[in-house]
Amino acid sequence: MTQRDNPHRGHSEEESNRESDCTVHAPLHASAEAKSEIALRSPAELADALPYLLGFYPDDSIVVIALHGPRGRFGGRIRIGIPSDRDEWPAVAQQVAACLESEVKSRDRRPEGAIVFLCQDTGPGQKREEIMEGLQPLAQVLRTACGAREIPVFEALCLSDGFHRSYCCPDSDCCPPGGRPKDEAGTSAMAAAAAFAGIQVRGSLREMERRLTAIGADVAQAQEQALDSASSALVPRMLDPDECAAVRAETLRLAWSLIIRFGDALPDEGDNALADAHDDELLGHDDAAAMIIGLQDRRTRDRAAEWMEGPDCGPAVRLWRALARRCVGSYDEHAAAPLTLAGWVSWSAGDGPSARVALDRALRSDPDYVFAKLLHRAFNDGVDPEPLRRCMRKERALRQAQEKQGPAGPGTCAVP
Repeated sequence: MTQRDNPHRGHSEEESNRESDCTVHAPLHASAEAKSEIALRSPAELADALPYLLGFYPDDSIVVIALHGPRGRFGGRIRIGIPSDRDEWPAVAQQVAACLESEVKSRDRRPEGAIVFLCQDTGPGQKREEIMEGLQPLAQVLRTACGAREIPVFEALCLSDGFHRSYCCPDSDCCPPGGRPKDEAGTSAMAAAAAFAGIQVRGSLREMERRLTAIGADVAQAQEQALDSASSALVPRMLDPDECAAVRAETLRLAWSLIIRFGDALPDEGDNALADAHDDELLGHDDAAAMIIGLQDRRTRDRAAEWMEGPDCGPAVRLWRALARRCVGSYDEHAAAPLTLAGWVSWSAGDGPSARVALDRALRSDPDYVFAKLLHRAFNDGVDPEPLRRCMRKERALRQAQEKQGPAGPGTCAVP
């Protein structure tokens, strides 16, 4: 990114086709064979690029993107929810700036600058101008916090209801209080490059989180009652050294039968809400309860994590999402296991945005859930999941070989 005195030259309508001083080079990588790079030269192009950079539209979010090198290549990305309490904004700004600077320690490359996005759509009775004016102080404390660490914020944008506004532009004709409308979706150079690279935008963050949120009150009571019954029946057996292996086997057999059921009944993927409703119909309260309680056993969960590739992948992630939605009422913390599995399978399948959202929610359900913490850290550090897949394949092959050598013992479960 080359940026000096005025990043908005060329942003006004009469100069919209001219190259401005604001140029960000955004690499898009779908695979080693499919690579492309484009230059983003205006706030409008930056606003259009954000969903492609994250893989989803980040509702109610602060997003900060690090910039590296003289060409301003995109580096690490930070996303955090916008606190509703304005008194928290300075502390959050300091936290974001510290996280941005920590790239020096973790990746040995100090950001030369940053871009800030504040994303918030209007609610009932709100006006877009009010949102954009109201978030300006947050943009300022973020710019100040980053600047104090010698990481200049070259651009700070507000995105709301399909409009964008730059907080770095003093010209109200160029950047009016209510913002400028974004270009029609799918028509930009960024959209074309993303399509070529095979990058998908998976809707909004709110929609992605909804797919992992507990089901509505109309069925939650019946599900919680089933969970109470399953807990009373299974937990004593899980704590009994003579019974725990049998419970593991029962849980895994049930899981495999459900994966087969989900694989045989494919939903319409064109509408996520309808697809999830379809999957919810496939999963009875008792089966869901038995699975949720059974997955609280670490060894059972680790075995379930082996369904992470090939034809098992799609049905498995649908099942884990459906189970997360059944963790209702007092069983909210139990969602950490299926959410972590959903995150792991999504990551293994190359769906980074879904993996990030699922792992974030797993840690929100249980901040101390070790498997989620380890996967979250590895994912954020850009670790290749293949070594972990190889380890799981090796353990599965060894176990299957041992099962073939002798008669099945108590609680043995011969599932793929």
